[in-house]
This record gives sequence, C-alpha cells and structure tokens, in this order.
Amino acid sequence: MNDRSTAKGVVTEQELTSQPEMWTRAAELPVDQLGLLPAPGEPVLLVGCGTSYYIGDAYAYLRNDAGLGRTRAAIPSELTWVDDDEHIVVISRSGTTADVVDIVERYGSTHRITAILGDVDTPLGELCDRIVHLGFADETSIVQTRFATTVLTVLRASIDAVPAGLVDDARAALDLPLPADPASVRQVVFLGHRWSVGLAHEAALKLRESAGAWTEAYPVWEYQHGPISCAGPGSLVWFLGDVPPAVAADVRSTGATVYSNELDAQANLVLAHRLALEMARAADRDPDTPPFLNRSVLATS
Repeated sequence: MNDRSTAKGVVTEQELTSQPEMWTRAAELPVDQLGLLPAPGEPVLLVGCGTSYYIGDAYAYLRNDAGLGRTRAAIPSELTWVDDDEHIVVISRSGTTADVVDIVERYGSTHRITAILGDVDTPLGELCDRIVHLGFADETSIVQTRFATTVLTVLRASIDAVPAGLVDDARAALDLPLPADPASVRQVVFLGHRWSVGLAHEAALKLRESAGAWTEAYPVWEYQHGPISCAGPGSLVWFLGDVPPAVAADVRSTGATVYSNELDAQANLVLAHRLALEMARAADRDPDTPPFLNRSVLATS
C-alpha cells in the first residue's frame, strides 16, 4: 500500500521509526535517574510480563556476564521465591500490569524496589518511591516497540554496556531491505545466544502480536535439537549475532533462508519491528490494534 496516510499500522510505524531518537535520550538520562538502578555487587531480580520479561532476561545475561552481581529475570506469575538481599526491578509500560502490581504490594515493605515506567500516574507510580520514568518513550499502539528497546538502552547504560554505534545501528535498521517478502514468508525463526536469546523471543513475539505469524525463537545451539525439523522453503531463520557455520549449513539444507547482519542484536529488533508491520499489512491486520490484545493485563486469575 503506497498511501501511508490510510495504511494500517500508521501509529506503530511512527513509533518504531522514532527509536534512534528515543535511544539517544535514554543514553543521556541524568545520573540521578540511572543511579536508581542496581549498583555493582547487588543481587538483582528483574520482574516483568511478556515483552518486559524478555528485556529483563537480556539485561540479566549482560549483567551476569559482566560480573556485576547475581542477576535473574522472572515472570511474576511463575515467581516462587525472592531472596532477602535482592534488589527488585519491575518494568511496566502502562504502570497498571496486575501481576507486577501484586509483586510490589507483596515485597514493597521488605525489599528495595525500582520501577521503570512509561506512566507514573498509575498504581505502580503510586506504590513505588524509586522510579525511572520513561514517559518520553511511551506509546499509543498496543504492541510495544520503542518503549521496550528504550528500557533496554537504559538498563545497558546503567552497566556501561551501550556500544558507541548503537544509535547508528538503529538508523541503519530503518534503512536496510527487509530480510524476506512479507507476503510470502511462511515461518520466521529467531536464534540468539546468551543475552540475545531474550531478544530473539521478543522479536518473535512482535511478529505474532502484530501479524499473527508463525514465529519461533531459540538459543542458537538448541535449534538443531528438534525445532529445525519444521524448517523448509518459505522459512526465514534469523541469527541475532554470530552465525555458526555448522548451524547455518544445516538450516540451508532444509531449503530455509539464513539471514544475519552486522548490527547490534538490539538494533535487529528495529528491523524485526519493520518486518512485523509489513507482514501485518500483507495479512490485512492492523498492528495498532491486534485482536484479543490490550495495552495492559489488568486482572489476574
């Protein structure tokens, strides 16, 4: 569709293309804001649902691998214990996510809790004293794009893990050709390693939410342990990082397309957002308002 003014997903497109600007602002947050995030040596539990959990998982790997302290990410509904010494970091774009509110209410009097929020005039905004407010990156569309990646930028900045070329990579991701024809791709598989496994899951989630697409995500060395049996012509296998030659050879033997680039794994999310948008349009879906989804899950079972 050539007329973007009438195309589905206009809001999503505007938000996802603003990511270089959002990341620049995130990297320039005042010291007093970044200083609210965990200090070296603190054990950390990062809590979030859906996209927030995947972003937290990426941060956990980066922080652990940097030797900055024991770090883990958890989905609140699956959380079975909280150590007494853990600094709890909660992520919620809306500030209303019921499962996250429950965690803050349960542990707010016994633990240090820092919230990363898109909206502070909310239940989480009222409950939390320590807030990193990213209102500038909040979104109108239901499917998260720029808020999640801006949170990751802030988390990476807090552990000095933002590469110098990250924003340039985001701009490049807005200009690269799409890795596949949105109208003909049958299946998209994202493969990551350590910190980029969470990003692989997040990329796959975007395609499911926006386009209702068949997408999967795995650690790169796990893909041959069963999931590769679904690959074939029409499959796109997207590596977020290094491409092990043995894995790539096995993927190509199925007839699937192997894709990778030189961009930071986080910047690959921008390209995945673009693919999700165009796959949604090809399927005549509006990614601004996907079926069965709301901006926040407000009730728990």
